[in-house]
Amino acid sequence: MSISITVIGSVNLDLVASAPRLPVPGETVTGATIARHPGGKGANQALAASRLGAIVHLVGRVGEDAMADDALALLRSGGVDLSAIATDPDAPTGVALIVVDSTGENIIVVAPGSNACLSPDHVPPVTSDALIAQLEVPNDAIAAAIGGFAGFVTLNLAPAGPVPDSVLQRADLIVVNETEAAFYGSALGACPGKIAVTLGARGARLSQAGQVLAEATPPAITAVDATGAGDAFVAALTVALVEGQTDSDALRFACTAGALAATKAGAQPSLPMRAAVDGACR
Repeated sequence: MSISITVIGSVNLDLVASAPRLPVPGETVTGATIARHPGGKGANQALAASRLGAIVHLVGRVGEDAMADDALALLRSGGVDLSAIATDPDAPTGVALIVVDSTGENIIVVAPGSNACLSPDHVPPVTSDALIAQLEVPNDAIAAAIGGFAGFVTLNLAPAGPVPDSVLQRADLIVVNETEAAFYGSALGACPGKIAVTLGARGARLSQAGQVLAEATPPAITAVDATGAGDAFVAALTVALVEGQTDSDALRFACTAGALAATKAGAQPSLPMRAAVDGACR
């Protein structure tokens, strides 16, 4: 039977410029092509979990504008329950401005719009097997979702910023990249849950209470666009651990999902299906 996951997080429309290289400050790089893709860390992780076989409910907020339809399109066609997506009459749908170079590296600037208006009043009681949250919506909304929830909690500390200690302490799994791990420093070591640190092409490490539980490397790929790879990792690791996979198998599953997501353009279009991840793990 499929596990159920509630994701609380952002919904954006991504405007992606694919350029020969990333600009340095003050520089203009020309010759780019432009595309629009649904995005937002919350939406990405929700669709990733759905494609990996989970029953997914998304809690979030969009604007009362045409961008909302585009931002929700793949979630809707992908079977994600959007009944807890509220429409804000005053703030626009969130937008991410992304530049991707020829190697798949990117830089991202986010205008959160309605995501910043998500409040505890918009958060229904969570009854799923697991809850995933990131930091592109207000902390009080995340705390409201976690409060009273007895299931598995995944906290993706991205983008790095202040988080109430009560939220950190409640997380069964915290996922960070190397930059985010450095930002939180010793605060991560004081968390009782499992800590996954992603290391880019070098893979990932899973630890708890200062002891390494597992390490894994991704399969060799040709990177096209790394946007969404981290979100695929978060969703896959949560799905695998809640399913009862071992730490080693779960981390390898997550690294594989993240790698496959980097082989196609766009955050959500690139998210892999379960069969593809299982096949690449064999």
